[in-house]
Amino acid sequence: QVQLVESGGGLVQAGGSLRLSCAASRSIFSFNRMGWYRQVPGKQRELVATIMSGGSTNYADSVKGRFTISRDDAENTVYLQMNSLKPEDTSAYYCNAATTFRVYWGQGTQVTVSS
Repeated sequence: QVQLVESGGGLVQAGGSLRLSCAASRSIFSFNRMGWYRQVPGKQRELVATIMSGGSTNYADSVKGRFTISRDDAENTVYLQMNSLKPEDTSAYYCNAATTFRVYWGQGTQVTVSS
């Protein structure tokens, strides 16, 4: 069973930065894609950013230019650097890892941006 453990969430003022980490319990080489999603109560979970095994990245329009996804294969960790945070970025953020046959989720970490 794969475990994804997120960390790095917290409370930050608008305009500030946070870096989220997602540590996997096995080599992230085994995943075709890893990513970050977010969800607020009453709304669907939405994609924030993904990174493929080859390194290509994809971002939601709402975070382009502000967020950066990266990976450290040696540490089996994926990061989400979030800059210029806005109150509307307030959400629970979830790490996601996908193979051809399965999708795994972390437990989530809360990010709160105050105005």
